[in-house]
Amino acid sequence: MFSKKIYDFMFTALQEAEHAFAQKEVPVGAVITHKNKIIGKGYNQVESLKDPTAHAEMIAITSAANYLRNWRLDECDLYVTLEPCIMCTGAILNSRIKNLYFSTFDPKFGACGSVYNLTEEKRYINTLKVYSGIYESESKDLLEKFFKKLRKT
Repeated sequence: MFSKKIYDFMFTALQEAEHAFAQKEVPVGAVITHKNKIIGKGYNQVESLKDPTAHAEMIAITSAANYLRNWRLDECDLYVTLEPCIMCTGAILNSRIKNLYFSTFDPKFGACGSVYNLTEEKRYINTLKVYSGIYESESKDLLEKFFKKLRKT
């Protein structure tokens, strides 16, 4: 359904999520590409940084903006292993990212189709195209494994 490069970029985001898992963070990873090159990566670091905004998407956006030396990421694509929340969706829209690819829906906090669908609002400057389902079962399995482990401790 998607090109090999899209699967490759999402696989890299999944590897970032595994870094988060190893750090005892909610396993979400994100990658930003520009002209088919990775220019930003991130994984959840809320616990380690003691920062509620340290979501994978936010870290990846900051990294990409620093790389390009521009807050406008209008020629960039974002790959993330979990549907972005309201905060992250706002940052994605504000940074003018062109395409959003995510693995699995978030039925508690998702803002791109499950709980809310901010990306369908027609009030924004840019139009964000959203795609889901890439490595969905792998991302979902990693999240379930994390929360099962968390409940046991």
